[in-house]
Amino acid sequence: MSDDLTLEEFPEGQTPAAQDEGGQKLATDLTTVFDVPVNISAVLGKSQMSVAQLLKLDRGSVLELDRKVGEAIDIFVNNRLVARGEVVVVEDLGVTMTEIIKTEDKNA
Repeated sequence: MSDDLTLEEFPEGQTPAAQDEGGQKLATDLTTVFDVPVNISAVLGKSQMSVAQLLKLDRGSVLELDRKVGEAIDIFVNNRLVARGEVVVVEDLGVTMTEIIKTEDKNA
């Protein structure tokens, strides 16, 4: 059992740099990346159409997507799939993550 503390257990800006037994850095010192902007997209579904069909769309037009009602949506960070979730109503509209997608790091 590891006695490393989670990031949430440290006051802001006081996250320690840690190393494992092999001397490799752990992901506990993230303060240097807190201000890095990222693009987050919640994709409800996709559709293909011709330019002519696109130009005919107007307010109130229905666009058929490739997903069914209630099916999980994809959550992308910088165009990389990282999670799936559900649309929720919190004052306006939001997304709750229900599944984290773990992918192999190709650079490792």
